[in-house]
Amino acid sequence: MNRDVMRKLGLLLLVTMMAVGVAACQDDPGPAEEAGQKIDEAMEEAGESIEEMGEEIQDAAEGD
Repeated sequence: MNRDVMRKLGLLLLVTMMAVGVAACQDDPGPAEEAGQKIDEAMEEAGESIEEMGEEIQDAAEGD
């Protein structure tokens, strides 16, 4: 009987942990995630600007 009780407790613990994990996955991003997204966007825009500047320099060097 002790083994059955331990299995049931283990299963209950597993189900509880899974429920908490699912509840933690919210659609609303937290402040750290929003800040990370803003940093990613800024880095992408900076990379695009540098690429455009490089193309302009190359065009100027070619005399276009």
